[in-house]
Amino acid sequence: MDFTIHSLSQIHKKFPFHSGIFRSNYFSFVFIKNGSGIYTVDDQEFVVKPNTIYFTNPGHIKSFRIDTCENAYLITFSENFLRENIYHTIFDEFPFLLAEVIPPSTLNTKEFESFERIYLALFAEFQEHTEMTAKIISNLFITLLLKCKEKAWKNQDYFINNESLIITKFKKFLEQEFKKVNDSKQEYKPLNVQDYASKLNLHPNYFNTVIKSKSGKTVNDWIQKRTVAAARSLLKNTHLNSKEIAFQLGFREPTHFSRFFKNHEGISPKAYRNKANL
Repeated sequence: MDFTIHSLSQIHKKFPFHSGIFRSNYFSFVFIKNGSGIYTVDDQEFVVKPNTIYFTNPGHIKSFRIDTCENAYLITFSENFLRENIYHTIFDEFPFLLAEVIPPSTLNTKEFESFERIYLALFAEFQEHTEMTAKIISNLFITLLLKCKEKAWKNQDYFINNESLIITKFKKFLEQEFKKVNDSKQEYKPLNVQDYASKLNLHPNYFNTVIKSKSGKTVNDWIQKRTVAAARSLLKNTHLNSKEIAFQLGFREPTHFSRFFKNHEGISPKAYRNKANL
């Protein structure tokens, strides 16, 4: 399901703990009810303190040092989880998911407890393995995002520099384009590096360099990843056949789409649909 939730004290048995430097390929929330340390995202350093929520999205260079940890939980999830289990317009309703570096949100005790009730319910449900587990987790997670929007980052006070602005705008343009895939009134035509660079009034080489340095992926990597996500969603949530999906995603030949999908997912579109419908 591309979703996990763990108690940090279960993951790391001894403190202090230092993670070293790494680049993540997933979204993450960290809820610190009681703990201390340092959390670094790209060139921003944040103090770990009680009643604080931390959020990062994929591609950032991170490290953390945990000095003490009495009560803290980590949630990780993928873009596929958001699109397949929440809804495809998720980034419109929760724009902080696309932001570059978001400062932690420290809450008063009562506010933090309202989050604690939700993430503990998620943790309990994550231990279950029933046919309804995925749907229950999805609905609880939407509640968590709504609570974040209401309490944690309602002012959307994000750290912005020129390069961060470029990648944030690119992600928004990418979302706008792929919305057309699900809108029968609009024709979707695949855009390339040059097209997105033109939208941002940038030279393609500079544009690609910025995206690669900030996210660890090239512009083409982002486009292909988004195409795969759209394909998975269409295979799982519609009755369109592979040929119709191929044309809807801008492939000239259905065989090109099948090859593209298998190269990324390891199985054919048909096999993926059969597996998703089990």
